[in-house]
Amino acid sequence: MAKDKKTYKSALQEQDGIAPPESLSTNSANSIKAKRRKQPTVDELVSGILTGNITDLSRAITLIESTNTQHTQKAHDIITACLPHTKASVRIGITGVPGVGKSTFIEAFGGYLTSQGKKVAVLAVDPSSSLSKGSILGDKTRMEDLVKDKNAFIRPSPSGDSLGGVARKTRETIILCEAAGFDTIIIETVGVGQSETAVHSMVDFFLLLKLAGAGDELQGIKRGIIEMADAIVINKADGDNLKAAKSARLEFNRALHLYPEKESGWSPKVSLCSALKQEGISDVWALIMEYLTLTRSNQYFDQNRNNQNTFWLLQTIEEQLKTNFYNTPIIKESIKEQIALVEAGKITPFAAAEYLLSLS
Repeated sequence: MAKDKKTYKSALQEQDGIAPPESLSTNSANSIKAKRRKQPTVDELVSGILTGNITDLSRAITLIESTNTQHTQKAHDIITACLPHTKASVRIGITGVPGVGKSTFIEAFGGYLTSQGKKVAVLAVDPSSSLSKGSILGDKTRMEDLVKDKNAFIRPSPSGDSLGGVARKTRETIILCEAAGFDTIIIETVGVGQSETAVHSMVDFFLLLKLAGAGDELQGIKRGIIEMADAIVINKADGDNLKAAKSARLEFNRALHLYPEKESGWSPKVSLCSALKQEGISDVWALIMEYLTLTRSNQYFDQNRNNQNTFWLLQTIEEQLKTNFYNTPIIKESIKEQIALVEAGKITPFAAAEYLLSLS
């Protein structure tokens, strides 16, 4: 007599779960939808920023960075409301080639400052993917300890195609961070292109991170960057590299004497540190404090801030004029035609530009 065949079920078969009460699931779904629909008002965001609410600060920065024209006015209103509440802060620019240890240094430096009672905001500008336009390096993942610090705020922003890799709205973000109570603002650049020039125009102190034995101590192409630096810090000065770091410090000190005297009256200094071992970090802060004492006493600090504001006023006008020009309907229609004529050699680029400008 044949045995009854057993019925087998796949281990991957999905079992029926316990359905939640209909009223509960419906109410929860509606609640979530309502929260998603409701966007905080300008007053709510400003109130949150002034009380140091990080969520509201992040939301406001997202509005500032947005290219959506509907967000522009809202962002402007937030900045205007926060401007009277900005507190005196120290703005520090940090640059250096990729691999110099910027993130490790900033984490060690930021941790030291918060241990001294400071509130630190790090505006780290990531290199952007040319395809997805998204951040590549992810600063929050590279500053694991600092991101957990309640007195620190890290805001990575993809640099996109803005000038020198500096986030388009970094200046406005500084205002919001100051209004939120952060007294030390650190701006990290990607360390390539013209980003150093842009960051230099929005900070009080410009710090250049270098490596010993990299072969570029006195390289001519670095002259402009070194000229801007208020301090050169040679990182990774530890172990077998310590001797080379001391030698590099000597070379940079000699080189700095060849540069013209700065308007600030400050003589740039060279310092050693090991961010990994957290050595020499306090010396860097002591240098910055020395610089601030000098520039505040000789009035250069305020003069520099005023010059920077004027520069960014003119820069903003230029950018807006450029945006308005390219968004003009007749320009959109004519520019392709003029490009085709230039490529065909029937007209010069200068004549085409003059024609387009006459249309606006």
